Amino acid sequence: MSAPDGPAPSATLTRPRNPEPIRMRTVVLLRWVAIGGQLTAVIVARAMDIMFPWGPVLLLIAAAWAMNIWLFVNPPRRISPRLAVGQLAFDLVQISALIALTGGMSNPFALLVLAPVTVAATSLTSRQTLALGLATVVLITLTAMLAVPLHDAQGQPLKLAPMLTLAHWLALIIGVAFFGGYTHRVALELDQTSNALFATQMALAREQRLQHLGGVVAAAAHEMGTPLATIKLIAGELADELADRPDLRDDAMALQKSADRCGAILRSMGQAGKDDLMLRTAPLRAVLEDAASPHANRGPTVQIVADGPGIRRDPAVIHALRNLIQNAVDFAHSCVVIEGRESASHLTVTIRDDGPGYPSALLPRIGDPYLTSRRGGAQRGDYEGMGLGLFIAKTLLERSGARLTFANGGPGAMVTVRWPLHRILAEQRAPLGENPMFLP
Repeated sequence: MSAPDGPAPSATLTRPRNPEPIRMRTVVLLRWVAIGGQLTAVIVARAMDIMFPWGPVLLLIAAAWAMNIWLFVNPPRRISPRLAVGQLAFDLVQISALIALTGGMSNPFALLVLAPVTVAATSLTSRQTLALGLATVVLITLTAMLAVPLHDAQGQPLKLAPMLTLAHWLALIIGVAFFGGYTHRVALELDQTSNALFATQMALAREQRLQHLGGVVAAAAHEMGTPLATIKLIAGELADELADRPDLRDDAMALQKSADRCGAILRSMGQAGKDDLMLRTAPLRAVLEDAASPHANRGPTVQIVADGPGIRRDPAVIHALRNLIQNAVDFAHSCVVIEGRESASHLTVTIRDDGPGYPSALLPRIGDPYLTSRRGGAQRGDYEGMGLGLFIAKTLLERSGARLTFANGGPGAMVTVRWPLHRILAEQRAPLGENPMFLP
């Protein structure tokens, strides 16, 4: 259990990404807001007698207006990543040209050139975001070099000092890298978390389907018991009556044996179904053995030390503990120890191994989805996890009321799961006692 890794999600558990990276109506709405802001700035500048090329500026605003009208009249059936990049590139060129015509770096609204790359970072791939970011850097540089200065009412140019112009240009370049990189990282982590939660829901749904299937099997075994008994009885009577017909009597006996075999199969299935359907509580040791059973013969010795009380046999808790035990077995050298103990107010389960332990740098972040792709492990040389197993386990156990602590020591990695007793103990059913006496 050295690295906070879990099994890599399979294709069946990975929720497909939205085929439309951004909705077209969102692009259109943002552009309408930009057009409104640009017109407002032009009107305010006109009222303040600030001079700049009115005609080209209004022509650029009209181009954005025409693009929105065209998208309204001819809406695309779906917006592909390429179309999204094209729309954001159009906005980038339009805003950059406006800034170049209205003072360049001396324009206080120059920071709006960061809007397209920020929008791209929330919805497009790393390559597309990087391409749009580089285009933004180029256009900001051209804007600073080719800017048309603003003039006041007396015709005096409104310019920044060269040092301030350089500083403003550098601030915008840093803004492209910071806002683009940070926004893309946050969007990517949110998407990964969403996929991991989807995998958790799939795992829980599988456990619930297995329980429901057990109930169906038990019901089928019960309902088919009577018809099979009838078939067996009739086959026996036919065998007795066909004593003088050996060929037919053999067929009747074969039918009787087949009915016996079906009855035995249904009895075993019915018992398993009843176990799945009815067993809602179990001793702590039994629950831990259930969670550890798939990994008992994978190499390292799995020791269970627990004499705790009866607890709720929750499929989510068992699945989560199984993930923690799997992680321990994957990285243990020779031994995994699972301990369960009860105190006056809490129930604690500790899982520790003798592996190399958690990487110190990742210890505070264990439980985050897709945390690492570190290779290693004594039992699986080709092991490559992504932290999803621990994320699922942490999510399920915290939902059950537990608190998890990850640490090194024991001598390898150690996970401590701690529940308040009232959240995990099974309901204790006592006899009803004597009926009360009602006196007239």
